[in-house]
Amino acid sequence: MTKKEDQFDGMLLALAQQHEGGVKDLLDTFFSFLARKTDFYTGGGEGAAEQLVMSKFKKHEANALAKAASDKAERVEQERRRKERLEKKRKEEQAEEEKINNDSRIVELTDEQAVKLQEEIDNKKLVKDTAVAGPSGDHIEHSKDVEDKNDDSKDDNADEEEEDEKEKNKLKPNSGNGADMPNYRWTQTLGEVEIRVPLKVNFSVRPRDVIVTITKKHLSSGLKGHPSILAGDFPHEVKLEESTWVIEDGKVLLINLEKVNKMQWWAHVITSDPEISTKKVNPEPSKLSDLDGETRGLVEKMMYDQRQKELGLPTSDEQKKQDVIKKFMQQHPEMDFSKCKFN
Repeated sequence: MTKKEDQFDGMLLALAQQHEGGVKDLLDTFFSFLARKTDFYTGGGEGAAEQLVMSKFKKHEANALAKAASDKAERVEQERRRKERLEKKRKEEQAEEEKINNDSRIVELTDEQAVKLQEEIDNKKLVKDTAVAGPSGDHIEHSKDVEDKNDDSKDDNADEEEEDEKEKNKLKPNSGNGADMPNYRWTQTLGEVEIRVPLKVNFSVRPRDVIVTITKKHLSSGLKGHPSILAGDFPHEVKLEESTWVIEDGKVLLINLEKVNKMQWWAHVITSDPEISTKKVNPEPSKLSDLDGETRGLVEKMMYDQRQKELGLPTSDEQKKQDVIKKFMQQHPEMDFSKCKFN
């Protein structure tokens, strides 16, 4: 394709805003223009214009149907991978449980092994008694180390509880990864935010009946001569040249905002409104195809790591560390790693 398909979107959206009847009126304008200002209907012979229109219609219809089928296939594949991960986790837990059961079996010792084991126990007891009987300062210092470790553990648990408490007070995202507020509904992808504001009037609203002001970090919108329906600061910046609005069916104000940072989920669209839990965001996988290779890789890693944490499994970075440790242990079977703690 030699030209970018969406290069005229801004111009066409601006044109659409001037048509109160929506797509029907917009098409009427296009075909009227072709009839009045070009030889579209007469220049190619009888039936040529209709054939051309139908060929373009069929082309874009096929593209839309193919994309819908591709989106469905990706969702099915994502669900398959999710079930595969759950099954893998179940098998790992089962294997770990069997290992614990095997390790805990009672083994009868020979007389020689029993003597050796008793010597080890006596030696450990002797070392412990010596440490306790040493200078009182040393003993106090040892106790303090234990207390410090306990305090650190308590602090970690407190942080986790505090984090859970914060998430508990946040809204669960709606089906569009946004929220349904009393006066509006918003949804989002990694790249865009869409806001729908019902105007709640008994007449068909036209663009000239509303006032919408969008800046990099602020929005104000409502009917002329009335208080603003939706106004406030954005949590993050938007691209002004790519942010638009239209009147939908004469009843709803539809606002599209282009995010500057396309690697960040918004917790709310207006900072004074309640936040959603971004940890529970469930993006459509089909949207990843719109990203460049490097960005898509980062997004997929973020999604994978988030899902792993929810399942109690290691993230990609943690898995790499575990693989390195596992490989090292395999290369050195003569070493005893039973008392080692790997973070």
